[in-house]
Amino acid sequence: MDIFQIFTYFILVLSLGWYLITNLQWYNYQIERVILKHHKPHWHILYFATPFVLYYLLDFTYFAIYFYLLYLTSFVLWNKRLDRPLVLTKRVLRFLAILFVVTICLIVLCLATQGCSNHGVVLPLILTYIISFALEKVMFLSFKDKAKKRLQTFKDTKIVAITASFGKTSIKNYLNQVLSKKYITYMTPRSVNTMAGILKDVNDDLPLDTQVYIAEAGARAKGDIDEITRFLEPQIAVIGSVGEQHIEYFKTLDNIIYTKMELLNSPRLQVGFVHESVPILDYPNIRKFPDSLHITMSNLDGIWFDLEVGGNIEHFYAPILGSFNAINLTAVILVAYELGMSIDEIKLSLSELKPVSHRLELIKAGGKIILDDSFNGNLDGMLEGVNLASTHNGRKVIVTPGIVESTEAANIVLAKAIEKVFDLIIITGDLNKKIFEKEIKAKQVIFLKNKKELESTLAEYTHIGDLILFANDAPNFI
Repeated sequence: MDIFQIFTYFILVLSLGWYLITNLQWYNYQIERVILKHHKPHWHILYFATPFVLYYLLDFTYFAIYFYLLYLTSFVLWNKRLDRPLVLTKRVLRFLAILFVVTICLIVLCLATQGCSNHGVVLPLILTYIISFALEKVMFLSFKDKAKKRLQTFKDTKIVAITASFGKTSIKNYLNQVLSKKYITYMTPRSVNTMAGILKDVNDDLPLDTQVYIAEAGARAKGDIDEITRFLEPQIAVIGSVGEQHIEYFKTLDNIIYTKMELLNSPRLQVGFVHESVPILDYPNIRKFPDSLHITMSNLDGIWFDLEVGGNIEHFYAPILGSFNAINLTAVILVAYELGMSIDEIKLSLSELKPVSHRLELIKAGGKIILDDSFNGNLDGMLEGVNLASTHNGRKVIVTPGIVESTEAANIVLAKAIEKVFDLIIITGDLNKKIFEKEIKAKQVIFLKNKKELESTLAEYTHIGDLILFANDAPNFI
C-alpha cells in the first residue's frame, strides 16, 4: 500500500469520526439514539455508510476519485450548512485525539507486520468509541466525587431544584431574579440540566458565598432526575407543568410523570411544590399549585393575576408575556415566600422582571414587531404565542417548525390554530411538513428546507407594521 493510499485511508477514518462525534454531541452522546432515533437517517447513508461500503467495493483509483471529488466536497458543504455544527469541547477534542492516535497505531502495526492488505475502516472508530467512553466514565466519576465534596462545604446554602416537561428554565430564571433582590443567588446557566452539566457547574462556577443555589433538572430516561436529586439533595423541589414533551423517549405519559417525581426523593427535602398535572397523594410537605390562581388580564404589556399566599388573596403584576407564565410565577412566589421574602418584596421584584431570552420576548426592529418565542417547544406555550399575536391589528407572520418531540395530534391542534390567525406561515424543516400541508389550505404557506434562506425570505415577504412570531426552533439535524 503506497503513501497516497495510506493518506486517503487516514482522511477517510477522520472524516467518519468527525461525523460520528458530531451526531453523538447532538444526541447527548447516546449511540443508541444516534442509530435508532436520528431525525434524518439518510445522512447516515450519505456521509457514513456509502464511503465505508465503496472503500471496499471499488478499485482504489475509482474510490479516490469519488472520495476527493464527491464525498469530501459534499461533507465540507454539509458541515458549513449546519446551524449547530460540532463544538470543539474538551470531550470532543479527547475523542478526536484518541481517534488520531489509534488510527496512526493501526497503520504502523499493519506496515510493520505486512499482514494486512487493506485497513479496517470501522475498527479505529470502534476502538476510539470504547476507549473514549471508558475514559469519560472514569472522569465523570472523578468529577462527581469532587463536586459532591465541594457541595458538602455549602452547609448553609439552600438548594432549589426545578423540573418540568416545559417551563423549568423560565421558572429558574424568574426565581433567580426575584430571590436575588434579598439573597446571594446562583443558578445553573442557560439550559444546563444534565448530571454532567451540573457537576461542571458545581466544580467550576458555583460561588462560595451563594445563599440560594437554583438548579434545573432534565431527563431523557427514568433515573436521570433521581441521580441529580441524590447528588444535590435539595431542600426545596419544584415540579412544574408535566405533559407529553419528549414522549418518544419515555413512551408513555406515566413514565414522564414518575420520572419528574424523582425530584421528591431528596433526603433533605423540606417542601415540594408540585403542579396539579402531577397525580400525587397528599403529604404534609407537598403543596399543589396553582389551585388558587386567577388570571385577570394578559396582553402585550404583561400579565395581572391573583393568588392566595399565606392565607390572603394577593394581586400581582409582571411585565412578562403569556398567561401561562402566571403558572410559572406562582411557583416562584410560593418558593420566595417559603424562603422568607415578604409579599411586598415579592410584588416589587415581579414588577421589575426581565423576560427570559427567546421565550415570548417582545422586540421592535425596523418598524416590525417581533415575538421571539423560539425556545418554547410545548403546545400550550405555542398556543399562547399564537393568541398574543392575534391581538395585533396588522398583518401577522409566523415562523415555526411545529412541535418537536411531541405527538402528531398536538401538531394538528397547533396547525389549526395557526391557520386562523396568521396571514403568512413559514415552516422551517421537513419534520412536520406533511401535517401542515394537510391542515393549512387557505393561507399563504412557505416551506423552507434550509433555515439559511429565512433572512432573505423575511426580507422579501414581510413589511413595516407586521408582527412576526418565531414559535419554537429546531436545529436542521431535526
